[in-house]
Amino acid sequence: MKPEETVDYNIKVAWHAISRMYNTQAAQNDITTSIGFVLLNIDQEKGTPATKIAPLLGLETRSLTRILRSMEEKGLIYKQADSVDKRSVRIFLTPVGLEKKEISRQTVRHFNLKMREKIPQSQLDVFFKVAAQITGMIEGKTLFEDFILKPLRTETTA
Repeated sequence: MKPEETVDYNIKVAWHAISRMYNTQAAQNDITTSIGFVLLNIDQEKGTPATKIAPLLGLETRSLTRILRSMEEKGLIYKQADSVDKRSVRIFLTPVGLEKKEISRQTVRHFNLKMREKIPQSQLDVFFKVAAQITGMIEGKTLFEDFILKPLRTETTA
């Protein structure tokens, strides 16, 4: 099977193209794609518990910690103890963070509008259905239940 005939290769190539495009736009606004996605997932009024952000974005906690630190240094966010659960920390947007969130929102919206202009809704419906099926199969952790890795045979000469 050629790489371009595999599902994972095509998803990876598409995502890398999208990521490069978003990073180009983000760099013009002194942020990264990752920062933009985090900004989009922070509630503007109530803030968002830090522990809720990583799962929303499919990030590891360590990666999110690094991103949040960078966002704090850039003055995009601030942390505050949760008023109900003092052990929990909520992330809030600063005025600069709100501005960058709006830029991120407009960028994502523009991309999606352009996709919808060029790709018929019927094809997008199939794409969304297939993407959901792939995600469900992976998250169900059953893809490799019956997989048995066969060792390579090596011939030895006597």
